[in-house]
Amino acid sequence: MKKIAALISLLYFTPLLIMSQTIIPLYKESIPNSKPSKDEEKSETSDGILIISKVSIPTLSIYLPSKEKATGTAVVICPGGGYGIVAAGHEGADIAKKFVEMGVAAFVVKYRIPNIATMVNPEIGPLQDAQQAMKIVREGAKQWNINPARIGIMGFSAGGHLASTEGTHFEKAVIENFNNTSLRPDFMLLIYPVISFTDSIGHIGSRDNLLGKNPSPQKITEYSNELQVTSNTPPTFLVHASDDNVVKPQNSVAFYIALIKNHVPAEMHLYESGGHGFGMNLKNVNEQWMARCKNWMQNHGWLTR
Repeated sequence: MKKIAALISLLYFTPLLIMSQTIIPLYKESIPNSKPSKDEEKSETSDGILIISKVSIPTLSIYLPSKEKATGTAVVICPGGGYGIVAAGHEGADIAKKFVEMGVAAFVVKYRIPNIATMVNPEIGPLQDAQQAMKIVREGAKQWNINPARIGIMGFSAGGHLASTEGTHFEKAVIENFNNTSLRPDFMLLIYPVISFTDSIGHIGSRDNLLGKNPSPQKITEYSNELQVTSNTPPTFLVHASDDNVVKPQNSVAFYIALIKNHVPAEMHLYESGGHGFGMNLKNVNEQWMARCKNWMQNHGWLTR
């Protein structure tokens, strides 16, 4: 009888154990730049969209293709949310599953929300988590059947600001990096991204949440990533809708122009309609930007096994 009970227990708990193994903490020990505080994280669904608020304990959700299908390429995904929430479903898990179908390993970052109550320096918290995610994936590449030279970063909306910050500020580590692991993404995928913090085209809500209500001109310049592009910035794929009235399409345009000026390979798709926050599904159902993204990745050889 005890053996039967043990077997039932094993069958019941094994799927849960397997599921839990796909989510790992970003930091094995203490979380850098954190203050002692109560964990007030909250998950809820609004209009069918999963959102997570008050994140103070960052994690990494891992989605792996089968070994037979794996291309060796990986993408670190930063969902959006204006640096106020994390839109973990349609800009995270759903995208990750699509990449797995393409043979690409996907890692969704549940990054910390800037908060003076939980962080010593809120402005660097999300970037620390993005850099740590890149470090973990690159250092664990062999374990996950990944080529360490084929790891990109992807971001939506304010997650696009985080991803583009990672892609333009990688030479300055804001985490401990004793092994000098490269924090540079090999490519960037930026979907209706916040790029600029300037008054003219920036998304001021994201700026306020990250830098506070009255950032200095120096900070605005530092985090306006169209001004931080160099010839070493990774190749970039951009998507935006012309009628986006939340994050102006000029964000993508300005970044694209800076990339071209610095001779960085870049491709941009501007759609007539789609608004903001559409995830994978544009209002124009005849167009699938993920198909364009897949073509771009194929053209660069990242989907070749």
